[in-house]
Amino acid sequence: MSGSLLVDNIGELVTNGLGEGPLGIRRDAAVLVEDGRVAWVGASAYAPAADRRLDAGGAAVLPGFVDSHAHLVFAGDRAAEFAARMAGEPYTGGGIRTTVGATRAATDDELRATVRRLRGEALRQGTTTMEIKSGYGLTVADEARSLRIAAETSTETTFLGAHVVPAEYADRPDDYVGLVCGPMLAAAAPHAKWIDVFCERGAFDVDHARAILACGQAVGLGVRLHANQLGPGPGVQLGVELGAASVDHCTHLSDADVDALAGAHTTTVATLLPGAEFSTRSPYPDARRLLDAGVTVALATDCNPGSSYTSSMPFCVALAVREMRMTPAEALWAATAGGARALRRDDIGVLTPRARADLVVLDAPSYLHLAYRPGVPLIRKVLLNGVPQ
Repeated sequence: MSGSLLVDNIGELVTNGLGEGPLGIRRDAAVLVEDGRVAWVGASAYAPAADRRLDAGGAAVLPGFVDSHAHLVFAGDRAAEFAARMAGEPYTGGGIRTTVGATRAATDDELRATVRRLRGEALRQGTTTMEIKSGYGLTVADEARSLRIAAETSTETTFLGAHVVPAEYADRPDDYVGLVCGPMLAAAAPHAKWIDVFCERGAFDVDHARAILACGQAVGLGVRLHANQLGPGPGVQLGVELGAASVDHCTHLSDADVDALAGAHTTTVATLLPGAEFSTRSPYPDARRLLDAGVTVALATDCNPGSSYTSSMPFCVALAVREMRMTPAEALWAATAGGARALRRDDIGVLTPRARADLVVLDAPSYLHLAYRPGVPLIRKVLLNGVPQ
């Protein structure tokens, strides 16, 4: 859609940069959009002329949510596993192999339909940027096709061939690491921006994780890392050592882990995934401890069929406030600008001049309602690159 668009009569505008407090709030505001970018932000009374107008009706307007951790390329579901956990069985991560079998058996069109369905769900709930991982194929061909399908929907694609060791390599983990670092990486890298490893007991140890991530860096992929979800471990400090954009989960942290993330020269973001703790009845990460130490925190859904089958960033915001002692402002920043930091982007997660015009109009007067009214569909309108969806 060509021409300019003025979004005005905004009661509360969250810019994450140009206004009051850490959220950069402006009252009685307007945003001018031109060529898919924010061209101007200011008071409605001084808004420039535009070709078209969107009246926000006094509602709150936010940057689109940035979901920096999601697993959308899969087949089947694990509802029975969820029911078993709710009946008291512990979560160990072992169900990943169930999804691997279903994903390998699925056609490209079946996988594509799942990605588009979940991406559509997320967009309707205000998510305008969504990272998508592979990791349920675990063969050269299946990882490459997973990333190829993911890249049809997102530029933020992550090679997660090191999700778990597949059954056929159960007794030969070193051989599987060699496959991941060699033919699998070669086939996946043309479709990926990032590389990730599940560094956890029952998955990949620190030496294997370091080797795989180093191979990814050598071919130009950025580093991300699943770390410290199921228990204490070396993952967080490995991520900081390698300059990872993000270490994700961060459920079980030592003082040394927090110190590493809070280091003066650290650019690694701690991405928290409260949907996983909700779905697995595990302890929630201590977001308050991280924030008080000065760590940059992001929120993401971890959308996947086993441990966090939600595509809702508003739900994760509400969980972060209720269960992880974040303030509503901290949670919203983490779900927008924080997610952008986790993807090393400065053009999303904010509504400032030259940023991408991804914005959300709430059916509420303030961002506070995201946590205040959990489970209520508060997203009235979504603009993606300045285009109403």
